[in-house]
Amino acid sequence: MSVRSVSPTITLNRLCAAAPDGHSLFTNLDLSFGLERTGLVGRNGTGKTTLLDLMAGIREPVAGSIHRSGTIGYLRQWPEIGENATVAEAIGLANQLDLFRRGLSGEATLDELETIDWTIEAEMEAALVRLGLAGLDPDRPFKALSGGEQTRARLAGLLTRKLDFLLMDEPTNHLDRAGRDFIAEIVASFKGGLLIVSHDRELLERMDRIVEITTLGVMVWGGNYSFYRAEKTRATERAEGELASARQHADRTARDIDAARQRKEKRDAAGKKGRASAGQPKILLDAAKERAESSAGGLGRLALRQQAEAEDRLTSAKDAVERTRKLDFHVSGTELPAGKIVLSIEELTGGPPQNPRVIEAFSLTLTGAERVALEGPNGAGKTTLLRLIAGQLAPTAGQIRCPVRFAYLDQAAAILDFGASLIDNFHRLNPGATDNTAYAALARFHFRNEAARLTPAMLSGGERLRAALACAIGGEDPAQLLLLDEPVNHLDIESVEAVEDALNAYRGAFIAVSHDAEFLRRIGATRRISLEKPGCALN
Repeated sequence: MSVRSVSPTITLNRLCAAAPDGHSLFTNLDLSFGLERTGLVGRNGTGKTTLLDLMAGIREPVAGSIHRSGTIGYLRQWPEIGENATVAEAIGLANQLDLFRRGLSGEATLDELETIDWTIEAEMEAALVRLGLAGLDPDRPFKALSGGEQTRARLAGLLTRKLDFLLMDEPTNHLDRAGRDFIAEIVASFKGGLLIVSHDRELLERMDRIVEITTLGVMVWGGNYSFYRAEKTRATERAEGELASARQHADRTARDIDAARQRKEKRDAAGKKGRASAGQPKILLDAAKERAESSAGGLGRLALRQQAEAEDRLTSAKDAVERTRKLDFHVSGTELPAGKIVLSIEELTGGPPQNPRVIEAFSLTLTGAERVALEGPNGAGKTTLLRLIAGQLAPTAGQIRCPVRFAYLDQAAAILDFGASLIDNFHRLNPGATDNTAYAALARFHFRNEAARLTPAMLSGGERLRAALACAIGGEDPAQLLLLDEPVNHLDIESVEAVEDALNAYRGAFIAVSHDAEFLRRIGATRRISLEKPGCALN
C-alpha cells in the first residue's frame, strides 16, 4: 500500500517538448505543482496532452528535467488497452487482485504473503461504488462497457491506489450528466494534487488555478475559470490598448527620424554653401567636414536604435494581442417567422437495423427559430433521433416532415468531403453561390485567401467544425435548421466559444445534443427534450 509523501511536488525545469512532426511546442518551461487543483487549457495542438505525458513519464522531454516527489496516476484520454482485456487488467489492478485471491485460497508463497494488499478488493469496490459502477465484475470484458463506463472504471482503478497526484486528460468527454457529476465529486473530494486538461467549464470552475499554454508561452492565472476569463478579458483590453499605443509610437518615431534627417540635410547643405563662399583654409574645412560626418553617423545610429526599440515594442504588443484575442463571426440570413413549422415528427419509431425501436412513438413540432436541447443518458437514442431526422436511418413507423433546408453537424464534421477544398465544399452545400459569395462566407469564419483552398483533412478538429459551420450557415441562404450532435466534444475552449458565437449569431432553429450544460446555456437553448431508457418523455 502506498504512503502519501510529506510534501509531494512535481517540478518542471527548463522543459522543452516537440510535436511528432518536430515543431516546438514549448521551451524552457518552469512550473511547479503541489497539492492544488490545476486546470490546463489552451488551443488544440499547443501541447497540453504532451505535458501530461511528460509529467507521467510516458514521454521524454527534448530538453530540461522533471522532478517528481510522490505517486502519480494518469487518466489518459486514449489509453492503449488490449482487445480482450478484463476490467481488472484495463484499470491496472489485475496483478494485485490475483495475488489477493491466491492469498485467500492459500496458493500464495511466503514471500508473496508479505506483499499482499488485503484491502485491495474492498477499496476497488468502494471506488467503483463512488463512480456509479457498483457490482461491476472485475473479470468482465472491458470492451463490453460503454465509453463512459470505461472512463469511470479506469478512474476507480486510479483512486484505489491512494495517489499523491492525479493527472486527467479530458475526463468528461463522452460522459452523460450523471458521469460528469461523478467526476465533479471526485475533483471536489480528492486530497492530492490534481492537474486536469479540460474544456469542461463547469469542471474548471472547481480549480484553484488555471495554466494556459499558448504558442507564445505559458500563463498562470491564480483562480478558477471565471477568474481566468475575467482576468484574460482585462488582459485583452490592456493588450489592445498597448498595441494601439505601440503603433502610434512606431509611426511617431518614424516621422521624428525622417524630420531629423531632413533638418540635418538642410543644415549640412547650408554649411557647405557657407564654407565654400567664405574661402576658409582647407584644414578648417576638413575639420568641419569630419564633425558633420560624425554627427551624421551618430544620428544614424540613434535612429536605428529608436526604430528597433519601437519595432520591438510593436512586436511584443502584437504577440500579447495574439495571445488573448478570440475569434468572432458574422452570420447573414433572415430570422425565421415565429409561426413557421420547421420540423414535424409524428409517432416516430426507428433505430439502427440491429435495434430498430431505440426511438418509439416519438412526436415533436418545432416552429420558428426555436433552440432545443436534446438530453438524456448515454444510450438513450439522442444520436439515433438526429440520424432519423437527417434521413441517415429509415424509420420503421411514423412520419418526419422538414420543409426547410437543414444541416447535420457532428463532432467529426462529417458534412464535409475531406478530400475536397473548403471552397468546393461550400459550393457543394450551397448550390448557386458565386465564388465571391463562397470566399466571403469562408472569410467570415476566418478561412481567408489560401486557407479557403485547404482540405478538411489538413485542419484541426476545431477548424473542421468551424469550416462545417461556415458551409452550413455562412452563406447568403443558410440552412434554417441545424442538427448538432455533440459538436464541441473534442474542441479546446477557444474553439468552443467560437462555435457559441457563431450559433448565437445564427437566426435559424437547432436541436443540440450535448452533455455540456454551459454550452447549452450559452447558445440559448430554452426548450429541453429528455430521452430516457426505455422510451421518451417530452418536457
